[in-house]
Amino acid sequence: MIDEKFKSLEYKMKEIIIKILEEKVNPVLSEHFGGAELVGLEDNVARIRMTGACASCPGAQMTIQNVVKEIIMSNCDGVVDVILDTSVSDELYNEAKNFLNKK
Repeated sequence: MIDEKFKSLEYKMKEIIIKILEEKVNPVLSEHFGGAELVGLEDNVARIRMTGACASCPGAQMTIQNVVKEIIMSNCDGVVDVILDTSVSDELYNEAKNFLNKK
């Protein structure tokens, strides 16, 4: 019963973070032709991947700290940290794999 309650709370928190990203963060980042997406939530730490032009920006870490983290933590109780996820997206991995297989 406790596991189910925890999973339900985690699911709700993910929904809230996604909504915050869509409504408050991405409009700001879209001014720079970028965006942000939730990759995961573990131990109330949100892992965020930057998208578009923000994905390759040298200032992505500062944007996470000064913009994304500030907005998420001030709008979602329970989040203890927001970190930049630098893993390669499945979409990009598959695109590279397909490109290399054509040669």
